[in-house]
Amino acid sequence: MNTAKFRLTAAALLMLASVGATAQSRDIVVDPKGDVPYVIDQRNVVVKSGADLCWRTGSWTPGAATDTKAGELPVACECDKDVVGADKCAPASARAVAAAPAAAAAAPAAVASKCDFSVTLAADSTFAFNKAVLTKSARTNLDKAVIGKLSTCAEVTSVIITGHTDRLGSQSYNQKLSEKRASAVQSYLTGKGVKADVIDTMGAGKTQPIKSCDDKLGRKALIECLAPNRRVTVDVKGPAR
Repeated sequence: MNTAKFRLTAAALLMLASVGATAQSRDIVVDPKGDVPYVIDQRNVVVKSGADLCWRTGSWTPGAATDTKAGELPVACECDKDVVGADKCAPASARAVAAAPAAAAAAPAAVASKCDFSVTLAADSTFAFNKAVLTKSARTNLDKAVIGKLSTCAEVTSVIITGHTDRLGSQSYNQKLSEKRASAVQSYLTGKGVKADVIDTMGAGKTQPIKSCDDKLGRKALIECLAPNRRVTVDVKGPAR
């Protein structure tokens, strides 16, 4: 049906409506561009029946009723609200206000920053071979790498100190040596103000080497080669300031 015929039919329907109805709701003015799915008159007002229902054209579809605008909203918001849903029929300002709390609720919670870090004090800069006494170099490293970083923590919740040895010597001997090395680091840290109740120590003995060396090396060369395995790791956890 062409536009001229729509308008002629609309005029006739208006006459019938004026006879059969005592009152009409407010006019629904639509944008006449495109395929309007409702009968409209010369004023681009949707024609209604005596029961105040919008007259649909033969080309009516839910999509067309949603796409055609009556002001800022789809014409279906006036004629067939169930087609588009109440959420699309609120004014833009109301939709924006309603969307704001939803967007805020959907926003991910801020992730608390942490001051977690791990420090490895390696080789003979930490301990002399076969010893569990901190060297001057080891104390300097602890001051810079551990104590210095603790100032970034709002609180220290956990400090795990693990001692390691090279593979020279028996398992039982190296286990005890690794525990002594961990305890030496613990004593130094508590002396610097770290709370003893957040510190745990353990010894890994020679079970976690990070470097392998050939037994054919002379003893001195072998001790030097295995130096990276003689180490202590310090793992700190806690929230940042």
